[in-house]
Amino acid sequence: MDKENPQEKTQPNNPLHGVKLITILEELVEHYGWERLAEKININCFKKDPSIKSSLTFLRKTPWARDEVERLYIFFDKKRQLKQAKARQKHDPGGAIE
Repeated sequence: MDKENPQEKTQPNNPLHGVKLITILEELVEHYGWERLAEKININCFKKDPSIKSSLTFLRKTPWARDEVERLYIFFDKKRQLKQAKARQKHDPGGAIE
């Protein structure tokens, strides 16, 4: 019997599969900061006395807000991956394998 993770089969094209909401929020706050995050997504919990805990509570109860945060994270993550790929290519322009 195949012992692969059944969840991997059910969501092979989901870029957020396996990524926790707390991780998404922490990475966005680290990258953008609360002020800039509030400019990108107009949510009061990002504007007035923001915290990870209060934001997680709100996002878990508010699907439209969570969708906005997840969309921004997908954009941010793709941009980060492209930047990393370019940096690797810059260090190894010929793609030579040693």
